[in-house]
Amino acid sequence: MKETLAALMPSLVEKTDRSHLDDALSDYKGARRSLDKLAESSPSSKLIHPQYVTSLVSELAADDAVFTCDVGTPIAWTARYLKVNGKRRIVGSFNHGSMANALLHAIGAQAAFPKRQVISMSGDGGFTMMMGEFVTLSQIGLPVKVVLLNNGTLGFVELEMKAGGFLDVGCDLKNPNFAAMAEAMGIKGIRVEKPQDLKGALTEAFRHDGPALVDVVSARQELVMPPKTTVDEAYHFGMFMMKAVLDGRAHELIDLAKVNLTR
Repeated sequence: MKETLAALMPSLVEKTDRSHLDDALSDYKGARRSLDKLAESSPSSKLIHPQYVTSLVSELAADDAVFTCDVGTPIAWTARYLKVNGKRRIVGSFNHGSMANALLHAIGAQAAFPKRQVISMSGDGGFTMMMGEFVTLSQIGLPVKVVLLNNGTLGFVELEMKAGGFLDVGCDLKNPNFAAMAEAMGIKGIRVEKPQDLKGALTEAFRHDGPALVDVVSARQELVMPPKTTVDEAYHFGMFMMKAVLDGRAHELIDLAKVNLTR
């Protein structure tokens, strides 16, 4: 490889026109402003938005933290709101899309790097699929911090159904109080139901000398919007909305509007 690069270097011509780079940077700054605005929480807010959760985790985590993220909506928020700096690492099932990976990746990362902070960005669906491994944290003394987005649904599957024009089926999750479950296992558990309590809970969990779980009761109807919405996507989502009304589920549409249009 070194010899190949040395042979190619004389043929390369340095380009000084940075107009494309400047356009890209300007576009990113605009997109970043819009995304960051969604990650804010007003003092009177009663909903915990997942963007706010991930943004706070990024702010409070160590400079060299290792983050693991579950497939589904957690991976979207992780990609958009975790700030990397050359020392942090993000681990996920990006190619295979294997569900329930975050906790298992976190166990492996913490075992490999016992002195680094490891944070599992778990969804409630992924966490419960591999919940039996949670006790491993106390069994072998791994101080993994689990930030659990508890929205009561297989969120990305539900969203895919809606985007395809179908009523969502079989996505509801009847979750326990995960913080109480953690405490029963001898692991520090904190349940957060109000956004005003979130920063303090995360700070307490990250400072804890041992494993900890923060059970964050977050908004179910949060939409993961693509960079650009196509006419076809809008049509199918409109079909879902019409079917929801005919099926007596108009209250879900009202909730969806409240979650995504008000901050």
